[in-house]
Amino acid sequence: MSTEEIIEVPVSIPGSVCRILTGPALLASTGALCAAAGLRGACAIITDENVGRLHGSAVQASLKEAGHAVQVLAVPPGEQSKRLGTVEDLCDRMISGGFDRKSFVVALGGGVVGDIAGFVAAIYYRGIPFVQIPTTIVAQVDSATGGKTGVNAKAGKNLIGAFHQPRLVLADTNTLSTLPDREYREGFAEVIKHAVIRDAAMLDALDPAAPRSSLAPLIARNIAIKAAIVEEDELEETGVRALLNFGHTVGHAIENVAGYGRYLHGEAISLGLASALEISRRKHGLSADASRRVLDKLAAYDLPLLLPDDLTTDDLLAAAKRDKKFLNGKIHFVVSPRLGEAFVAKDITEGDLRTAIESLR
Repeated sequence: MSTEEIIEVPVSIPGSVCRILTGPALLASTGALCAAAGLRGACAIITDENVGRLHGSAVQASLKEAGHAVQVLAVPPGEQSKRLGTVEDLCDRMISGGFDRKSFVVALGGGVVGDIAGFVAAIYYRGIPFVQIPTTIVAQVDSATGGKTGVNAKAGKNLIGAFHQPRLVLADTNTLSTLPDREYREGFAEVIKHAVIRDAAMLDALDPAAPRSSLAPLIARNIAIKAAIVEEDELEETGVRALLNFGHTVGHAIENVAGYGRYLHGEAISLGLASALEISRRKHGLSADASRRVLDKLAAYDLPLLLPDDLTTDDLLAAAKRDKKFLNGKIHFVVSPRLGEAFVAKDITEGDLRTAIESLR
């Protein structure tokens, strides 16, 4: 590992120790970095079947070289695996495999794998350490940092889970070269979200034609935004961490109503961002020019901005009401009055939400 090419993002979350690195060729150093993080026991690599074929052997070899007993536990790829049945199966496989309280989990994959594996680590033997090795843009810039883990329920996305901070996050930019274009582009919805809520200048730094090998500084910039917000409000108690939900109220409803898998997460969030921009413009003073600037950037990454007719507004509203962002029956909706700033508004009505959804037609 060439340390000159690796960027370490500082993070300080009370009660936890987490080291976050991004750059090329980190997979080959997984074992050494896990040892440096104080991880000593047997390791379960939880991955999906596609990522396992691409990157599993490199991570397994590095961990074995560092002296760990290693087993690879693969799940089917896609959002359909993000359910309690998968978690139960993985726990059963770990018990059969002899993993104990000194063991640890490595989550190797995108956001789905990271959420599942982190949740398994949170509940297995009442909690064991885990490492995030995110292999998608969405996971590298967002979901691998912050300790939110969990699975979907029939009623909605991420309704079952736990906060469980990773011991180590290794965002290897070389893994991005293996992503299909659609899965690569969808991740930039979360990057654009970060720009809207905390770093407006980052919009100008986004270039769809930029080589994937050049993205470490951009990924580090996004991780720093996410880490800073988590440091302020790890358990989403003060409302600061809720800012990361900009665009997610409608985005998660779209994923649920469409059926998990029809839209990639970032594609649904793109539509959710468009609705949140509309509400921000109508209710909280966001300028039309600012809104257009963000929409143009989403379009530059070929992210969807129009809803199909079969996803009815009534169905989307019903799904949104089951979301965690509805508290005591009231909508807590993140808005942006100007780019680079956001807050949780409590004056958004169901009518506002309906109008915003209809604006996507």
